[in-house]
Order: sequence, then structure tokens, then C-alpha cells
Amino acid sequence: MQITDFHATYYAYLLTRQTHENSITALAATLQDSRVYLNPHQIEAALFALHSPYSRGIIEADEVGLGKTIVEGIVIAQKWAEERRRILVIVPANLRRQWQIELQEKFDLPTMIMDGDTFGNLLKSSTNPFLQDSVIITSYNFAHAKSSYIKAVDWDISVIDEAHKLRNVYKPDNVMARSIHETLRSCYRLLLTATPLQNSFMELYGLVSFIDEHTFGDIDSFKAQFATLRDENGWEFSDLTEHPRQYAERGLGRDEFIHDYSA
Repeated sequence: MQITDFHATYYAYLLTRQTHENSITALAATLQDSRVYLNPHQIEAALFALHSPYSRGIIEADEVGLGKTIVEGIVIAQKWAEERRRILVIVPANLRRQWQIELQEKFDLPTMIMDGDTFGNLLKSSTNPFLQDSVIITSYNFAHAKSSYIKAVDWDISVIDEAHKLRNVYKPDNVMARSIHETLRSCYRLLLTATPLQNSFMELYGLVSFIDEHTFGDIDSFKAQFATLRDENGWEFSDLTEHPRQYAERGLGRDEFIHDYSA
């Protein structure tokens, strides 16, 4: 087969981009094509999300305005560069367009907002509209409504914004959270939230269980291990307020899946 000068140049370019995945050099190769000014904490968070191929997922918990969307854009861009392109982003409906703009303008990623009209049009020519060569962005409600279609896709990664909406997944009456959890059970999950805890440490239990229900065990085991006081207002989990390193050393592995800039 004859190789033209154009193809020779293109193949040389591809060779320069080949790096060991999940490494800092791989991330650098991805970022050279991005159009965004990055802060050190965003690089750190992206590397944390990419560092372990065996992890079921992570929770990125930080304050509003620190650039969680940019961090996840980096992660998504890296997966795309590795040709792992079954990528699903689940967000509140009013944030779908914002995510699309961020990924397109800053990372030059092809995206598709999957809503009722788009789904219906694609269904005319496809057995599963979610099988697209684009990053799929959809809402919580639509992900719940079309869970059978989503579950049929072998996703490389799923990103869930405003993930505190899933914190009560352990409760039987939270139908939507449990549906999304079951739908994404087999793929890597990346949860973004500025408010992982609002009222109770049981919300931490819920978010962690969304990633891996075996980390804390069942509810009774979690309460038995960590609850030191029970009163009329519920449970006080004072044992979980220790430094994360001490927490991880007891075998729970908090540092393996929770990235908290304040920790």
C-alpha cells in the first residue's frame, strides 16, 4: 500500500501522541489540544480520577466555582483520546446545554443532547439511539425513563453532575436514584457534587454505595461500625470525622474514591 506524504505526517503525529494511559504524559498530550486555562488543583483532580483502572469510580466533592466541569472535561477528553468513546453524562435538565458548550468549545469533543425529540428521531433508524459516536448528555429523568436502552450500552465512563441528588439511593422509595444506579452498575462512575453531605452522614453512605455498595456494607453494618451516639434526631457518626488517611488505614479506602480539596 502506498503511503502519501500526508498519511506519513499523520502517522508520525499519532506516534508522538502514544503514551501510557493514566500517566501524566498521556494527560499532557490530551491537554495540548484543549482551549482552557487550568489550575493545579484541576490537574490533580483529573489525575486522581484517571489513576486506577480497577476503581469503580470516584466522588469529586469541592466548593462551587472550583471548576468541576473542567476537571471532568479533561477526564472525558482523555478517554476519548484513548478511543474509549462510550461516554454518558447525566445532569439536571437545565445544565445539559452548559455541558455541551463546555465540552465542545474547550475540548473540541463531539456531543449530543439526548432528549425526547432526538431519541425519537434516532429510533427511526437505530435500534438504540444511545449508540452514537458522540459524548451523550442527558437528564436524570430521561436516563431513568430510558434505562433499558442505556443499560444495553457498554459504557466506558459515566459522569453524573449534581450527584447529591442520588444520596438517598439506599432508600427503597427513591425510585429514580435506584434505577440509575442499576443502569450504570457495570461502568466507571464519576460523581460531581459541591454538597456531598447536608444533613446526615447517611448521605455519605448513599453516595459511596452508588459507586460500590460493598465498601460500607449494608446500613446496619455502617451504623454499627461508625455510629457512637443515637438520639431522637438520628445517628451521629463522629468516628468518620477523622483525617482521611487514618480512615483509609483502617481498610475502608476513602482516599481511593473520594477527592476532596479540603481534606
